[in-house]
Amino acid sequence: MKAAHDAPLTQRAILTLWWPLAASWLMMGLELPLVNAAIARLPDARVQLAAYGSLVFPLSLLIEAPIIPLLSASTALSRDAVSYAKLRLFMLVSAGSLTAIHALVAFTPLLDVIALRLFDMDPELLEPGRIGMQLMLPWTFAIAYRRFQQGLLIRSGHSRAVGIGTVVRLLGLTGTLAIGMAHGGFSGIEVGAAAVAVGVVSEALFASWSVRECRRRLQPPAPHVAPWSWRRFATFYTPLTLWALIGMAAMPMTSAAIGRMPREVASFAAWPAVNNLVFLLRSSSFAFTEVVVASLARPEARVELTRFAWRLGLGASGILLLVALTPLAGLWFGAAQGLDAELVELGVAALLFTAPFPLLQARMALFTGRLVHAERTRGIGVAVLVFTGSVGLLVALGTCFVDAAGAMQAGAILTVAALLQSLWLARATRSADAVA
Repeated sequence: MKAAHDAPLTQRAILTLWWPLAASWLMMGLELPLVNAAIARLPDARVQLAAYGSLVFPLSLLIEAPIIPLLSASTALSRDAVSYAKLRLFMLVSAGSLTAIHALVAFTPLLDVIALRLFDMDPELLEPGRIGMQLMLPWTFAIAYRRFQQGLLIRSGHSRAVGIGTVVRLLGLTGTLAIGMAHGGFSGIEVGAAAVAVGVVSEALFASWSVRECRRRLQPPAPHVAPWSWRRFATFYTPLTLWALIGMAAMPMTSAAIGRMPREVASFAAWPAVNNLVFLLRSSSFAFTEVVVASLARPEARVELTRFAWRLGLGASGILLLVALTPLAGLWFGAAQGLDAELVELGVAALLFTAPFPLLQARMALFTGRLVHAERTRGIGVAVLVFTGSVGLLVALGTCFVDAAGAMQAGAILTVAALLQSLWLARATRSADAVA
């Protein structure tokens, strides 16, 4: 009888590996739509939505980008008590430094420079954005702490606790949203930003509680195993950090672009609802990379994984088209997200431009997994540079020569940039196959 890893890979086996990871991503993807739906039902919704979705959230993501690889680092390196302690020191220093940067942005005139000069935003978005940034102060440290602890959980075989932590995060978020809306005395940005902060802190506390037994089981390093040095860690971590920073820069770049395009405030208000739905459907592919890496050594893997990627991507893009071209658009943009008729129309137009994005994301997940499995990761970093450079070039062209609404241009720009990134990854994958 063949061992599981020697048996030919099937669509059912891929689905079994993929769906728990995808479910966790999906739950995280629900966070932004829930926050936006709450803000849309509170006073001055258009300005509050624009401030949160186009300033507070993307800027907070950009600040936290350097600690995103902590999950991978902790999973790979938390192998003994000494390594765990060294990585914990790095987490505390880096998260503390980034939190200080967040505070500098939130509590000083630096935010004025970023919002008004760099992003060229409407001045009426500044003060709601400042309040949101101040309430989001715990965001970076909580996420750094959570990802660090979750790495040890995954390494120790307790990945189920990661999914439960996501549920805890959503419960903290929705509970705070409900209390804030019922109170009636808070602005949309106050309710939304506070709910997000409570959610991530709740998840971090749950991760700390869940990891206790794993920490107790950590042993001193084995005599024959050399502890990793800080220089070796920097070599491992720096490329991952640059990858995260470059990738995160696309979202603020899009916000800056919308601020220079026609129908600025309407586009800022409609774009988060578009981006949230696209992210929900793209997130199904984020987990697929790990499945590819884990499964490629099995017989029939390349054919079956390619087939699954096509099915996954076409299904997700098909759902976007179904929403955009049927009355489901009114349910999503109007009933669920609370947008008025003008913003619903703009959101549908932007959604049509983003429809190919989930298909491209599934293809990129396949290529990325194959490159990681082949240990040819340089091409992945170059692909992110291709994406970000394309966004920058297309933004410059759009602001100078295109008269369409900012939300529509943003959708088209991100889709074209993703297509170019996918083509580069395909090329890098073919090169890796030729060398193998």
